[in-house]
Amino acid sequence: MTLRLYDSAAREVRDFVPLRPGTASVYLCGATVQGVPHIGHVRSGIAFDVLRRWLAYRGLDVLFVRNVTDIDDKILNKAAEAGRPWWEWAATHEREFTRAYDALGVLPPSAEPRATGFITQMVQYMERLIERGHAYAADGNVYFDVRSLPDYGSLSGHRLEDVHQGESAGTGKRDPRDFTLWKATKPGEPSWPTPWGDGRPGWHLECSAMATSLLGAEFDIHCGGMDLIFPHHENEIAQSHGAGDGFARYWLHNGWVTMSGEKMSKSLGNVVAIPAMLERARAVELRYYLGSAHYRSMLEYSDGALAEAAAGYRRIESFVRRVAERVGDVEVGEVNDDFAAALDDDLGVPAALAAVHNAVREGNTALESGDGGRARQIAAQVRAMTAVLGTDPLDPHWAAEGVDDDAHAALDVLVKAELERRAQARAAKDWTTADEVRDRLAAAGVEVTDTPDGAQWALKSKEH
Repeated sequence: MTLRLYDSAAREVRDFVPLRPGTASVYLCGATVQGVPHIGHVRSGIAFDVLRRWLAYRGLDVLFVRNVTDIDDKILNKAAEAGRPWWEWAATHEREFTRAYDALGVLPPSAEPRATGFITQMVQYMERLIERGHAYAADGNVYFDVRSLPDYGSLSGHRLEDVHQGESAGTGKRDPRDFTLWKATKPGEPSWPTPWGDGRPGWHLECSAMATSLLGAEFDIHCGGMDLIFPHHENEIAQSHGAGDGFARYWLHNGWVTMSGEKMSKSLGNVVAIPAMLERARAVELRYYLGSAHYRSMLEYSDGALAEAAAGYRRIESFVRRVAERVGDVEVGEVNDDFAAALDDDLGVPAALAAVHNAVREGNTALESGDGGRARQIAAQVRAMTAVLGTDPLDPHWAAEGVDDDAHAALDVLVKAELERRAQARAAKDWTTADEVRDRLAAAGVEVTDTPDGAQWALKSKEH
């Protein structure tokens, strides 16, 4: 393996060496299913879907776990406001997240555990922590003693004297900096029995229990948004190390999606829900856009940026389809060296996309010069590269979004006849006729782009 990844815990790029040869074990903090997902929620799913696909392409058997937080203060509050049972509210929005992931071509995880399904493992984890002197029970709550772990704060860089957990009030804490493993039952809230009284899990405990139950006491990679570094991931490390588990060997964190420079969140009101977004752009174009930035960078959302990304994707799609139509079936080939080097360098998607577009330009030149064999070879490379990015234009997953192959071929004949008429008009300096052809095609949803290789066409993305 030549893959190098930025490890948030080490604060440096490290060679990725799997714990078990031939296998990569990955845990991704998934959704807290409190509402309809927006594009900020699914960015981590897309970013680490690329990681998963690249690990698999490199020959590893990938065990990929993405959890569902289905019990949480936010879920209980939202359900109560809506007058709905908490379990129905969670299940309804879990389905919304699943639909969003599926629509955007995110591969299903190897396992998708729910917090409520791992209560027994959480109780066992707390018993281990209490026995080892890292946790204590008080008034039916169970807390983690942050002072008991000398390296607490190592992931986030927080000094112990500056720690504020930001959690809802409990009783019996020895130190306000301690965090809650188990919350004592309150009237009207769901609860489960434990040796310390009925209650429900704290947020952080669930991930340690689920990750180690499914992937083992030590595993390769833990992923999530950078907003989870503190307190969530810091507290996961504290729990796990306190219980004697090695836990994650690499920590990867993706940047936020922002609008006007602010993190996208429901509290700010600047959300862009996935169902609404899919009325504005094809799912494959939305995926291409959300996955186009480096995973560790911020992605500033704007309609213009989405439109620009969609146009870029259509150039890739148009090339692959044109080769298939002119030369014959295009199989999925192998990625080129530039693409591989880019992804091996901490999943450098921007550089990888540059390699894709360079290949497309070369392929278009070969196609127009009559070298169909070379164009087909390049198109096979492009299919392989976009497959790793989850945006292969000929992947059957995207087929329902566009025009089927027979209809596309028929449309291509008609559009090219119009483009030939436009070219003749332009050559004769008959600008009125040339503009009429362009406007008529635009009104029909066909976008024309003039290139050095001649006019190219593509179906427009959906508009608002």
